[in-house]
Order: sequence, then C-alpha cells, then structure tokens
Amino acid sequence: MADVQGLVNDFATKLSKRKVEGSRETARMTAELLRTVISQQKMTSSTNHAAVLIDSVRGVGRRLIDANPVELAVGNIVRRVLYIIREEELLLQAGELTLSPQGSDREIDEEDDKLFLSSAATYQRILHPPSLATLLGSKPDMPPACHPSASRNHDIEGKGKFELSFTADKSPSSLALKRHIMEAVNDLIEDIKTCHEQIAHQAVELIHQNQVVLTLGHSRTVKKFLCAAKEKKRSFQVVVAEGAPKYLGHVLAKGLAAKGLQTTMIADSSVFAMISRVNMVVVGVHAVMANGGVIAPVGMNMVALAARKHAVPFVVVAGTYKLCPLYPNNPEVLLNDMRCPSELLSFGEFSDCMDFSIGSEAPLLHVLNPAFDYVPPELVSLFVTDTGGHTPSFIYRLISEFYSADDLALQQKLLPESEHSNSI
Repeated sequence: MADVQGLVNDFATKLSKRKVEGSRETARMTAELLRTVISQQKMTSSTNHAAVLIDSVRGVGRRLIDANPVELAVGNIVRRVLYIIREEELLLQAGELTLSPQGSDREIDEEDDKLFLSSAATYQRILHPPSLATLLGSKPDMPPACHPSASRNHDIEGKGKFELSFTADKSPSSLALKRHIMEAVNDLIEDIKTCHEQIAHQAVELIHQNQVVLTLGHSRTVKKFLCAAKEKKRSFQVVVAEGAPKYLGHVLAKGLAAKGLQTTMIADSSVFAMISRVNMVVVGVHAVMANGGVIAPVGMNMVALAARKHAVPFVVVAGTYKLCPLYPNNPEVLLNDMRCPSELLSFGEFSDCMDFSIGSEAPLLHVLNPAFDYVPPELVSLFVTDTGGHTPSFIYRLISEFYSADDLALQQKLLPESEHSNSI
C-alpha cells in the first residue's frame, strides 16, 4: 500500500496546487485512483470485505477533498464509488442466497448443525491454543470447511474477544466482490470519458434551423454540443459572451468559427441588450446541486436572470459526474473561490493605491475576484446530461440512483453504533 499512498499524495498535491484542469479530468483521475486503491487493498478473511473497502475509499476521499474543497467532482466520484461497493455487496449477497443448496428443511438444518459443530471445535482450539512446542513441531489441523471465512455466518457469541491474523483473503466471495466492483468502476470511468459525446447526440433535438444560441465563457461540453448540431446540417448562429476576467469566451469563439459556425463575440455587460434576439441559452457549469441549482462561472446568474426576464430557455449541459448530492447550504460545500486579483488589476497598478502615510501601508483599494456564481433552480429550464434531458425538479431522482444516503457526509466522523442509537 506504500505505492498507493504515494499516488494519493501526488494527486492530492496536484489538486491543492490547481494543476488538474477541468471537472471532467479531475473526475476521471479520481476514479482511476480509487480503482487502484480498491485493487491493491488487502483484506483478511475475518473482516467484512465491503466495510474494509468503504473505509479505505472514504479515507482517500477525505484526503482528496481536503486538498481542494472547491472541486466538487472529487467528492461526487468518491460517493459514486462508495455506492458501487454497497450495491455490489448487496447483489453478491442476493446471488449467494439464490445459489444456496436446494433440499428439505431437515437436510438443511442437519448441514447447519454439522457446520456449527465443526466451527465450534475450530474456535475451541483457537481459544485454547496448543503449546509452543506443538506449534513449532507441526501446524494445527484446520480443515478447509472449518476456516473462519467459510463459517463467518455462524459466529459464536459469549466466547470472549480474540483477534485472528491471516494473509490476504482469496476466497471466491472476496475475489468476486472485487471483480464486480472493478468492472463497475471501469464502467464509471468509461462513462466519464464518453459523456461529452452522449450529450452532443441530443443537440439536434434542441437546436433548430436559423436559431440564435447564446453562451458564456468556455466549456468543452458546450463546444461539442454546438459542433454536433452543426454536423447535423443545422444552420444557426452563436453569440458568445467573453467571460471576463479570464476571457475564455475568446477561445470558444475562435474554436466555433474554425468549425464553420457563424459566431458573434460580445462583452458580458452586453448580455441583457442581446438577450431579446436569442432563442436559447446553452451553458456549461461547475456543479449541479441536489436542489437543481448550479454553481457556474461568475456572470452566469446575470445571464440566467436576463433569460428569465425575456422568457428565453436556459439550458445547462453537464455530465452526471457533476451531480452533487449536497445542498448549497451544506457546510461541506464551498460555493466560491477567490481568484488572484492580478486578473483584474496588475500588481504594479495596485501598488500605486497603497497609503504609505499612515505607516501600516494598508491598501486603499481592495480587489475581489470571485470564481463562481450560484444560479437557483427556478432560473434553469432544462438539464441535458449523458442520461438524457431532465428538469430541475427531477435532479433528486438522478441523485438517488447514483448515491447512497450513508455517504453524503464524507467529512463527518461516523458515530459508534451505541452513540448513534442513543442519539436517535
């Protein structure tokens, strides 16, 4: 696990230094790291295999979230993987019940009694171990059928507490659980890689001939969405707001023009003046919250309000990895991030506004550069995801399909069962 710990530390360092660009790349790298953690996790036969994996993934998830709390895609993928582990455990248990031996109730009871007696004899030898000389001379006899992993459903109570030390468990149930989890995580990684294409396939159903579409800033999902409509011989115009202060809209406008789309660049302050000529607003977002609201690049709330004022549909394109099961008022959600002031004002100009007369050199000019806006669900008309189109009121159903309620609070330390029952 030393190599795995090194990979976790390296990725956490990249997240803290903002060296991973984009939510999609962050989600993919997080899923691949968790896949490595699961594959390298060693489990003993005396433990609950799913619980060990959940604890391991949860610990890595806390480490990554602490490295960059603003990137909600990390927590989303961690919770998705935890849900996969819980789901595969239930499916495996259901399969074991289905494949249980058929026979009369009396025969099954006799088999249970034999297994119970053999398990009792095994545990009796463990509770009263042979002498050291006997252990050095020969290994204690333990039939395969009496191995603790085979009799884990027939635990004996009232015999005291003891600990067993085993090598990595390679029982069929353990290997099957890991294999199924790895396959599901691989499917998740593939979904992340292909989500842009799945969203782009729906463009022809939403963008029609001779329409005018407005967007803000730069989004790879929006670019593929618009280009897919162009490839289907749709003739339409795109109005791109530049997305100050980084002006990433310039990059999107040049990319769309290179693909043959008729593109118009406008300043962010011109959105309200242009919105009456627009048929639809299509934007990408940073995260989709549980209530249907979105965290989007700064300036997006202004665009949504303008669209609402002129009854223009406000469409959000986002992969399911951006669905966050938390609400905006949740303490774990960091709604905003302050960017470097130099994006708005150079340090040379800023130094001219220092007051050197009072001795403390306190600045007379303060520069705030927030990164995100929060757009409430009532301003969103439609979500286009890789699973289809959904209204904001349907987001909670999507979240219930991808997340477990037990995994929502990753940052909170779980209470022991006794304290939990007392609190209830």
